[in-house]
Amino acid sequence: MSMLRIRDPNVRGAARGTLITVLVILAILLGAVLWLRGPGPMEFAAGQKVALAEYHATDPTGVPAALKDATQIARGEYLARAADCMVCHTSPDGKPYAGGFAFSLPFGTLYSTNITPDKETGIGDYTDAQFLAALRRGVRDDGARLYPAMPFTSYTFLTDADALAIKAYLFSLAPVHAPDRADTLSFPFNQRWLLGVWSWLFNPDQRFQANPAQSPEWNRGAYVSEALAHCGECHTPRNVAFALNNRKKFSGAITAGWRAYNISSDLGTGIGGWREDVFVYLSKGHAMGHGTAAGPMGEAIDESFSHMAPEDVRAVVTYLRSIPAVASSDLPATLAPPADSSHKVGPMTVDSRGKEVFEGACASCHDWSGVSPISTFATLTGSRAVNDPSATNVAQIVISGTRRITPPDILSMPAFGAIYSDAEIAAVANYVTARFGAKGSSIGEHEVANLRKQVAQ
Repeated sequence: MSMLRIRDPNVRGAARGTLITVLVILAILLGAVLWLRGPGPMEFAAGQKVALAEYHATDPTGVPAALKDATQIARGEYLARAADCMVCHTSPDGKPYAGGFAFSLPFGTLYSTNITPDKETGIGDYTDAQFLAALRRGVRDDGARLYPAMPFTSYTFLTDADALAIKAYLFSLAPVHAPDRADTLSFPFNQRWLLGVWSWLFNPDQRFQANPAQSPEWNRGAYVSEALAHCGECHTPRNVAFALNNRKKFSGAITAGWRAYNISSDLGTGIGGWREDVFVYLSKGHAMGHGTAAGPMGEAIDESFSHMAPEDVRAVVTYLRSIPAVASSDLPATLAPPADSSHKVGPMTVDSRGKEVFEGACASCHDWSGVSPISTFATLTGSRAVNDPSATNVAQIVISGTRRITPPDILSMPAFGAIYSDAEIAAVANYVTARFGAKGSSIGEHEVANLRKQVAQ
């Protein structure tokens, strides 16, 4: 039997046209996927990356020199602190690492899991392979996918040795029986199988590679910043698929109801002009003329950066200074000078309640000039938060306080969220940004109510 051939030229032309159309559509979809995936977190740097086995300078992974001969558990403790594990796996009223911390998302609330070695409710039965799969690929021991609130797209760069040292430390802790809280995500975000597609698109699932064209300190800083401290998870904006948009690397984003500010090398709205202040800020959570860390960044200082070896913090600073400058268009490049010390001189706002709240609750510590007579930690002048026209962090600090513990003698600001209404917090936030910032805000009580929800989980 002879094969059936299409003899009609019109039919052959239509088939060819259909095939071309399909190929064009596939090419467009592939291009869209590649564009959405974007560059990797370290692809901005010049030089060809190589596997660690081919890198002949000092190994940028692991722990500082002082801990090289320490036990695996001691090394794991240092690495777990650098990776800031405890903060996300501890609820405000819970035991360390027992989970229950709430992530308030636009489509529901996600709760962190128990990572103590409890065999029933924690990770006590995890094998090394299962732990590595969860940490670096976002796959649980039962095969279910983890949500990227667990920063496995950053932890994927961890070496086997470092990841298993963290496991050894976690398994040395006392088991805590604490069942996981049920997530409240709406459809389709509650479908974990979709995360397999997301992970295929956005998790490189590869270990850290060194860059011989960069200095050993830069490479160490890259490893600490990307694989351990996962700075980009808060400071890099996300694309429509909620993956990191490294085209705007470290240019700032909203995280957990707080604004994580621009830490690119931009001179005006980033940290390009901070000089030694970056090291001081990361080590102590405060830099004169720049402000005091609060919220998630305050927790990162308290539980992570302040415990790191000075050489690791300096390596992070070296790496941050190499990040291409990206300006934040909504932030002023020039910060406001100190305000007048007299309460009679200041901004005229629509709501006088803001000035009344400031006078009653704030002026004694912060002064009418914004330069605190009590502590440099309470100085408002130069702070990025009061120069942010959105007033997001100012409102959050009024709601939650600073709750700082590093250094131990720091003057922490108390929370006023239970004392003042949403309207009053909005009023004082607008007054503070108008008086001490380059441009006043116009935050409303409904926005404050939404911010309050994100810290009251």
